[in-house]
Amino acid sequence: MDKFDKLTSAAAPLNMINVDTDMIIPKQFLKTIARTGLGKNLFFEMRFDDDGNEVEDFVLNQPAYRDAEIMVADENFGCGSSREHAPWALLDFGIKCVIAPSFADIFYNNCFKNGILPITLPKEDWEKIMDDAQRGANARLTVDLESQTITGPDGGKVSFEIDPFKKKCLLEGLDDIGLTMMNDDKIEKFEGDLDRDQPWHKINAAQ
Repeated sequence: MDKFDKLTSAAAPLNMINVDTDMIIPKQFLKTIARTGLGKNLFFEMRFDDDGNEVEDFVLNQPAYRDAEIMVADENFGCGSSREHAPWALLDFGIKCVIAPSFADIFYNNCFKNGILPITLPKEDWEKIMDDAQRGANARLTVDLESQTITGPDGGKVSFEIDPFKKKCLLEGLDDIGLTMMNDDKIEKFEGDLDRDQPWHKINAAQ
């Protein structure tokens, strides 16, 4: 998993409440277990019409936001099913940070496991950031995870809270596998002790 430290980008404003995971990545695209290739289908039913043509007024189809790495969403973002494909699709499209007043719990935790920073802001601060995002490509935001700040295009800053453990994992690029491998020496010692003290476990495993 890539490390997340500081990110400067235009921010795509998605001013909709209750955006669920089926809207983020519709169910027909869940057949894969690969984390790549889903970006082209992100928000599929909002980005494209029935003929497969882009919907011009959808935010990610607008020139100012095609390359946005930050999304400013509204309340209860990521609700619905627990599909991990939703953060996979966002990340594959290029979205590395989502800012919202609130998130669905499972989606929120899945973001951290896949290298996306979800930021929850009080409504007043969120409104400032949404206003900045709606100003277009030149109104770039800087998200600094180490200092836990978002800097707007005019230099104004808002602070955000984050769980210290989740922050550490993003800063160091540690997903669940990475966290496990930090204990590689302890795992090897345990396996060695097990082979020495309970040699019959290999026989049972083979059966």
